[in-house]
Amino acid sequence: MEKKDKILVPWDFTPVAENALKHAINMANSVNNEIVLLHIVKKEKDIPPALEDLNKIAELETKNSGIVINALVREGNIFTAIGEVADEIGAMLVIMGTHGIKGMQKLTGSWALKVIANSKVPYLVVQAEPHKQEINNIVVPIDYSVENKQKLKWAGFLSRYFHLKVNLYVYEYSDSTLITKTKANTVFAKKYLKGKNIEFEVHFSSDKGPLWKQTIEFAEKIDADIILIMTTKDIRSIDFVFGTDEQQVIANNSKIPVMAVNPKSYGIGGGITF
Repeated sequence: MEKKDKILVPWDFTPVAENALKHAINMANSVNNEIVLLHIVKKEKDIPPALEDLNKIAELETKNSGIVINALVREGNIFTAIGEVADEIGAMLVIMGTHGIKGMQKLTGSWALKVIANSKVPYLVVQAEPHKQEINNIVVPIDYSVENKQKLKWAGFLSRYFHLKVNLYVYEYSDSTLITKTKANTVFAKKYLKGKNIEFEVHFSSDKGPLWKQTIEFAEKIDADIILIMTTKDIRSIDFVFGTDEQQVIANNSKIPVMAVNPKSYGIGGGITF
C-alpha cells in the first residue's frame, strides 16, 4: 500500500479550526493525503471526553469529504506538542487556523509564530475559509538572506499538484551589499523555477517601507492564494513580544494564507524530497 503523508490540523473547536480543515481537505483532494485533527489538553483526565467529541467530528468530516480524517488528543501545550506530534506521525504539513493579530486557544499572530518556530514541518496558517479549491497564484518575497532559497522547494512541491504561477517579489534595497545578495537570490530563484518548468514573474518593490508590508499589499493586489515565507533563523524570545516581519505577514489583515518554512528544518516532513 502506498504511503500517504499526513496533514496535521490543530483543532480547538472554533471556527478558525474549521477554516483550517477546509483548506486541508482541498489540499488532500489534490495531494492524496490523510488528515489528522489534533487537540491539546492541559490534563490527562481531559483526554477521553475530548477524544470522544473529536472522533465525532472526524467521522462526520470523513463521510462528507471522502478524505480519511483521524482524531488525536494529547496532553501538553500548543507551543511544543504540535511540532512533536507532526514529527511523530510524519506529517508533511501543518495547516493551522489563527485569530489574526487580535488573538487555536487564543492563538494570535505572534503565538502562531512561536508554534511554528518549534517545528521541523512547514505550516500553512489561515484566517478564513478558502475562497477557491485550487492553489494557483503564490507570492514568494525575495530578500538577501541565505535561507531564502529553502522556501522555493515548497513552490516546487505545490507545482506538482496545482497549475502554479509564482510571483517573485524582490525587495529593492539601497545598501549595495544587500543589493548584490538579493540579486544572487533572484537569479537562483529564476533558475530553480525554470528548471522545474514553473510559470513565474518577477516584480520589484521600492525601498520605501518594510518588505512585509509591501509584500502583503502586492499579494492583495494580485489576489494571491498563498504568501510563502521563511521564519527568522534562531528567533529570540523578545521577537515574540515585539514582533518580527513574518508575524506581521502571518496575521495580515487581508487574511491571505501564509506558508511559513522554518529555516532550522533542512529536511521535508513525511519523507518528501524535491
